[in-house]
Amino acid sequence: MPNTDWTKLNRLQLGRYAEYFAKMEFASYGLEVYTTEVDDRGIDFVVRDNHGRFCEIQVKSLRGTGYVFMQKSKFDITNKNLYLTLLLFQSGEMPDVFLIPSAVWEAPDKIFVDKNYDKEGQKSAPEYGINISRKNYFQLEGYRFEDSIQDFLKKKE
Repeated sequence: MPNTDWTKLNRLQLGRYAEYFAKMEFASYGLEVYTTEVDDRGIDFVVRDNHGRFCEIQVKSLRGTGYVFMQKSKFDITNKNLYLTLLLFQSGEMPDVFLIPSAVWEAPDKIFVDKNYDKEGQKSAPEYGINISRKNYFQLEGYRFEDSIQDFLKKKE
């Protein structure tokens, strides 16, 4: 059994672990996983399904609750073959894994947010994000990996 004291890993190590874990989740369902050599476009890896469809996967990880984001310049929500794989780590447990289609951000809400940072004095690059709290955690349930992957496998381009 792997270590589940996630405090032993620094932020970079946790992110790397999350990416490898996500790759193995996809591979366990018979998908081919292709790793990018350079992560300069926000895509961590590509998967190929049984229908020959290629999908781009962005991986994000977080200890507990909080906020994660993807820069809009690297997360094109009009790309129907773009997905976010989110891993949430709780001490003493294996991570909760979620598979979220990019189209979710077409209708932002309090959890799946769209931030433009276009007001005077704001300097951050525009981003899509997820606000994760104990209160709204249940709203992620519809994207739990083991359920979402079934819909993913049925989709054809």
